[in-house]
Amino acid sequence: MSNEKRLITVANPSPLGLLGFGMTTFLLNLHNAGFIKLSIVIVAMGFALGGLAQIVAGIMEFFKNNTFGATAFTAYGLFWWSLILIWMNPFANIQAADLTSMGWYLLLWGIFTLLMFIGTLRLNRGLQVVFLSLATLFFFLAAGDFTGNITITRIGGYVGLFCGSSAIYCSLAQVINELYEKTVMPV
Repeated sequence: MSNEKRLITVANPSPLGLLGFGMTTFLLNLHNAGFIKLSIVIVAMGFALGGLAQIVAGIMEFFKNNTFGATAFTAYGLFWWSLILIWMNPFANIQAADLTSMGWYLLLWGIFTLLMFIGTLRLNRGLQVVFLSLATLFFFLAAGDFTGNITITRIGGYVGLFCGSSAIYCSLAQVINELYEKTVMPV
C-alpha cells in the first residue's frame, strides 16, 4: 500500500438535507395550519426524513468542509428528534412540556434560524427564502404558544407550508440543475 493520499469525494448532500427538512416541515405544518391531526405519520417522517436524513446530510457536509451546511442540517435534524422526544416524553419522572416551555423552545430555534439566515446572504436567494420563512415560522409558533392563541399558530402553519415548499423546491432545483448541467430551476 502506498503512502499517497486518497481523495474521497461525496455527492452534494444539500438536496437530501433540504428534501428531508422541506417534506417534514410541510407535513407538520399541515397540522399547524389545522388541516390534519398530529399522528404517527408526522412523527415517523420527523424521525426518518426530518431527523436522520438531515443528520446524515450534515455529517456529509462536514466532510465537504461546509461549516454552514454541516451546522444547519445536523442542528435541524436534531431539532426533529428533540421535538419527537418532547411529544412522546419517554421520561417517566419529567413533566410534559407546557405552552410556555414550548414557546421558549421555539423562540430559541427562531433566534438561531434568524442568525443562520444572515449566513444565507452569501448564498443563493432560494436558501434566503427558506431560512427567513423558517425564522418567521418559529416566531409565529412561539407567539402562538406564549399567548395560547391558536390563530397565531394557524398563521404560522401557513408560513410553514410555504417554507417547506420552498425547501423542497431548492432541493429539487439542485438535483435537476446538476443533472442537466445548467440552470433549469433557478434558485
